[in-house]
Amino acid sequence: MNPAPSVEPALFRRMMGRWPTGVAVVTAREHGTDHGLTVNALLSVSLDPPTVLASLGVDADSTPVVERTGRFAASFLSADQRALSERFARTVPSEEKYRGLAVDRTPGGLAVLPGAIARFECEVMSVHPGGDHRLVLGEVRWIDLPGEGMPLVFHRGSYAEPDGVGGLRLPGARPP
Repeated sequence: MNPAPSVEPALFRRMMGRWPTGVAVVTAREHGTDHGLTVNALLSVSLDPPTVLASLGVDADSTPVVERTGRFAASFLSADQRALSERFARTVPSEEKYRGLAVDRTPGGLAVLPGAIARFECEVMSVHPGGDHRLVLGEVRWIDLPGEGMPLVFHRGSYAEPDGVGGLRLPGARPP
């Protein structure tokens, strides 16, 4: 059997850009310092036990904190929280990401973001290599559903925009 030809990263990125994803901020805490990063690869794995998978970049400063502490939290961002997504996507020291930002705390003391449509805390079950990412399985131990708003959605390299009638308009989509 011949191995499949290698796929160019740029082509793979274009392909995956056609699949809309929600946007979340994953957080961790170590030695009194909050860490966090923006992710769009976060999915439900199991209902029993309640389990999620978060794909965290190996070069993100938050990833080793999640691995060392064995805990993380996540906030599903609402459609009006694009600025928070961009803040936590930057490659800057953790203190810079949190400067001037009010956060709430999970029962385990991890930062979660006000205004998010859902927030939860996990205990790490396992970590698996996944190319330039770590695939972190976490058992959900706490859930908070503070809002009912529209989710922040990323599609084709851009954020979806509210359509003014309670929905979202995906980038590149034609008006009805």
